[in-house]
Parts: sequence; C-alpha cells; structure tokens
Amino acid sequence: MITISLCMIVKNEERLLARCLNSVADLMDEIIIVDTGSTDRTKEIAAQYTDKLYDFEWVNDFSAARNFAFSKAGMEYIYSADADEVLDEENRGAFRKLKETLLPQIDIVQMYYANQLSFGTIYNYDKELRPKLFKRLRTFTWTEPIHEQVILEPVIYDSDVTITHMPENNHKDRDFASFERMVSTGERISKRLHNIYVKELFVSGEDQDFLAAEPFFEASCLDTERSLDEIKEAACVVARAARIRQDTAKFFKYALKVVACDGCAEICCELGQYFMEHNELDEAIIWYYNGAYETESILNIHSGGDIPLNGLAECYRLAGNKEQADEYGKLASEWKRDR
Repeated sequence: MITISLCMIVKNEERLLARCLNSVADLMDEIIIVDTGSTDRTKEIAAQYTDKLYDFEWVNDFSAARNFAFSKAGMEYIYSADADEVLDEENRGAFRKLKETLLPQIDIVQMYYANQLSFGTIYNYDKELRPKLFKRLRTFTWTEPIHEQVILEPVIYDSDVTITHMPENNHKDRDFASFERMVSTGERISKRLHNIYVKELFVSGEDQDFLAAEPFFEASCLDTERSLDEIKEAACVVARAARIRQDTAKFFKYALKVVACDGCAEICCELGQYFMEHNELDEAIIWYYNGAYETESILNIHSGGDIPLNGLAECYRLAGNKEQADEYGKLASEWKRDR
C-alpha cells in the first residue's frame, strides 16, 4: 500500500474546509495545509485535522503556493485537493482500493473532476480527467537491452475515482483581476492561460469584463508569436467588446477575422445577437442557426447549444411566429437538461 500526503492551499474557507477534509482525511497518511492569509476560522478548523499547518505570504501566484505545500510533503505520493472538492462514499471506496493496489511504477494518477457545468467554470465538460495524485520522488531507470534509454515521460494512470466539485460561487472576479495584473506588469500570458482567459470571459464574463480585456486581446490579434487558434479566440473577445460598445465597423472587422478562420459557434451567436438587436431578424436567424447546427463551439459549449437555440426562439417570437418560437425554446430546454 502506498502512503499519501494531502497538500492543500487555502484562504477563508471556513464554510467548506471541514466538508472536504471529512471526505478524505482518513485516506491520507499526512495532511499539509498551507494558509495564504485567512481572516476567518479556516486555520482553526484546519488545526482540528493536522498539526502541519503553514503560513505562506500570498504573492499572487498559485503555483508558488502549491510548490511550497508540496515541499512540505514526506509521503510517497501527494494528493492535491481544493477546499470545494468532495469524495462521496462510493468514491472514497474507489480511492481506498487505488491506494491499496497502485503499482509503484505509476508517476501520476488522473481522477475524474465532476459537476463542472453547474458552476459556470471554464470547462466545457461536466466530467473530465485531471492529474490529482503525484509521486513525490521520481526515479529514472534505463530500459532496453540495446540502444538503452532513460524513460523521461511520466507513467500516467487514469483511475475511475470521481471527485465532486462543489464551490459556493464562481471565481471569475478573482481570476480576471489576476489576468489584468499580469497584463499590466507586462508579463506574457502563455498559450494555455490565453485560452483560459478567453473561455472564462465567454462562460461567465460580464460586459465590463469584456471591455476591460479588449485592449489586451486586440494587441494579441497583432502578435506575430500567437498561433492562429489564439488569434481566432482573441478576435472573438474583441468582436464581443465592439458589439457591446456599438462600434459596428470594429465588430465586423473582428467577426470576419473569425469567419475567415473557419468560424465558430461563438462568433455566429455574436452575429445573431447583433442582427437581432438591429431588428434584422432574417439575418439573425441565419447566424443563430449556424451557431446551433453548422459550427462547433471553441470556448463555451453553450454557444453551440442553448444560446443559439434560445436566440432562434426569440427571433421567431419577435417575428410573430409562436409555433417556431415554442419549438426552439423546447429544444433549448432539452439541450440544457441533457447536459
């Protein structure tokens, strides 16, 4: 049986921390909790589960805090958890079995992260695999009888353990503030974070969030080091911001950039919304139909589902066609229910 260190970073989690720890504490051989500046009862609650409680001065860097937590671990494997995660009884059993049977050759265990679509997160799948259990010290071994080589890629195992994500609220304001801070300091945003920034805008961003992000993404469209995918997603943001500001010329300039790159459901919905706002219902219907049936979403799964279907319902309602409006409204409800 392997040994496991639970490593968590927390701040003001008094409402959630006990729920999380009650679901995993007895599965762990060591619990390490790093507090980044709580002003509530978080540390008091954490102390009921472990004496390995550390303070870490927040430096606007989650990676730095997690690396600090990992540095305190002493078991064979490290389980990384957040306070808004829960293991139900069935998956506690699956985790226990995993702990009893995991082969020592495994470097990383992936577990299913579930309940994503209920809280406006950036992920377009309700359930997806994520790396959650990590071998603390990795050994390097030579293989092959001739032309020998050291295995460099980690050995990853996809388990059947499912973690339920149960946050109390959306973290968009915190995340957008972090992105804006990175931009203001001139730090280059990686391709991965570029994509996450855009996704979070389209999943949970409000008008002011798009307007605040517009200058960065307009510059991103001109960045010769950005990939075509990055330019396409950046143009979606600029088009949305221009529509919000009613800058028609800029809206079409950036919307057409996306269309020229094979389009996507998101920009079809933007065009549908633009034409509906200008009472050009026939044009709006064309674009909403394309969003629902002819293109794929790249940022927000709803852009290829209930958003354009509801748009079609509204267009037909405004046109006085109640039968079609009701039909598309029903399709939108069914799409959302099935997710």
